[in-house]
Amino acid sequence: MIYLQLFISYLKIGFFGFGGGYAMLSLIQNEVVVQNAWMTNAEFTDIVALSQMTPGPIAINSATYVGYTVAGFWGSVTATISVCLPALTLMILITRFFLLLRNNRYVKGLIAGMRPVVVGMIGAAALLLMFPSSKEGASFIDGWSWALFLVTIYAAHKKANPILLIVLSAVAGVAIYYLPNIL
Repeated sequence: MIYLQLFISYLKIGFFGFGGGYAMLSLIQNEVVVQNAWMTNAEFTDIVALSQMTPGPIAINSATYVGYTVAGFWGSVTATISVCLPALTLMILITRFFLLLRNNRYVKGLIAGMRPVVVGMIGAAALLLMFPSSKEGASFIDGWSWALFLVTIYAAHKKANPILLIVLSAVAGVAIYYLPNIL
């Protein structure tokens, strides 16, 4: 039963997640945290962070991680295949007709109409990640999280190496959240 739920959830995400991974985050969060309660907002945020750091599209990486968390190896296989299936099917069908339709005014209008929706979905995903709430209604993001966020934004603005930012953020996270608990 859990495999069927994973398959249907990630098939929906694959079909309706237009605009790439960041635009899909609000849809993924709704399916994983709200609809199926497979994990908490905090766990989902951790999976999003891991999905961003690993190579590959964020939707596929998060499907693999969520599937594994929910149902082990075969859960990760199920979620990953089902999130890829709609795009693969549509690309096979559309590729044949793309050259004929790319200058069609209806196709151009359709694509132009989807752009603002994609921007809105990316904004919604950013807000969900910036202001998540636990079931108790309290945000799990503390002052240290905001400080790391602001320092990282500033460093990225100054064109700092992204790999260095990830490594330094991990070191800061260990120093702030892990070391005080063991000392």
